[in-house]
Amino acid sequence: MSYSVSDVIKLVSPLQREASAAAAEHLDRLTKPPGSLGKLEALAIQLAGITGQVKPSFDKRAIIVMAADHGVCEEGISAFPAEVTPQMVLNFLAGGAAINVFARQAGADVLCVDVGVNAELSHPDLLVRKVRMGTANMAAGPAMSRNEAEAALLTGVAVVKDAVDKGTTLFVTGEMGIGNTTASAAVMSVLTGIAPLECVGRGTGIDEQTLHHKASVVERAIALNQPDAQDPLDVLSKVGGLEIAGLTGVILGAAAYRCPVVIDGFISSVAALIAKELCAETVNYMVASHHSQEPGHIQVLRALGLSPMLELDMRLGEGTGGALALHLIDGACRIMKEMATFESAGISSGEPSAGMDNGVNTK
Repeated sequence: MSYSVSDVIKLVSPLQREASAAAAEHLDRLTKPPGSLGKLEALAIQLAGITGQVKPSFDKRAIIVMAADHGVCEEGISAFPAEVTPQMVLNFLAGGAAINVFARQAGADVLCVDVGVNAELSHPDLLVRKVRMGTANMAAGPAMSRNEAEAALLTGVAVVKDAVDKGTTLFVTGEMGIGNTTASAAVMSVLTGIAPLECVGRGTGIDEQTLHHKASVVERAIALNQPDAQDPLDVLSKVGGLEIAGLTGVILGAAAYRCPVVIDGFISSVAALIAKELCAETVNYMVASHHSQEPGHIQVLRALGLSPMLELDMRLGEGTGGALALHLIDGACRIMKEMATFESAGISSGEPSAGMDNGVNTK
């Protein structure tokens, strides 16, 4: 079945408010002060609204790692050569990367998708969905065509649909692509209006001189290509990346099929920002996993209106922060299913008794 981006957007519906309200009521009946589990309670209410179930569970979950190369690496903006992208893809497939370790711990599948790696890769577990052999150098012209950006986006939707058909109900965004923090900074700058120097970060660990060079490359790419901030696909095609487009599709697809989607770091959050610009309702399906060391990340999260669950000073990508956040999702779900209510435990609820102040006897 073929579908367009607009077709997918039409499938995204509002959260089920009755389920959210029922979840909130159940939380207030549990043996704890109201709201005392903080973000976990907000998460439980959100998950109920997404699934329509007061006590959901997510037994089958997938981390989708979108991999692609970037022509802008020609500008010397990374501490690692572009050859690392295909090498790391093979590492994912061999189970040796950090994301594989965290996925095993969280009981999640890792789906590695070649949406634009600049090499011919073959592996029985690799999902080869290559749109083109990496993007062009955005500092010399558009990164890709609009049709290619849409094709990469729809690839992400298709991967989600296939996984949903096999029983997956929860997704995590992951990525691999040397040079992708540069493309993400460019997209962020256009969509938020924030200056490139405030959007770029050290990525793979570049020095101060290279950092300023990276910002100048982003400025040059934006000035040359003149992406239209009111047209997210124009921005994506001119200064984005194939894996960023793929992740945008993963997020739209998860929302279309009523599945929560855990947003990883800076690159994933920029993809989430594109998804929001295409369809504002998708934000309600997003869970922000962590705040990375990339300086632009927290500003993108603010633009999304999302509050991250964790702050671990990470900057690896791959979906690693998202994988760690799966444990918090499991915790929120288990609280809803396993924690006693005041009634079932025979515990009095409500205001403290007379003569008591915050648990201290005042007599």
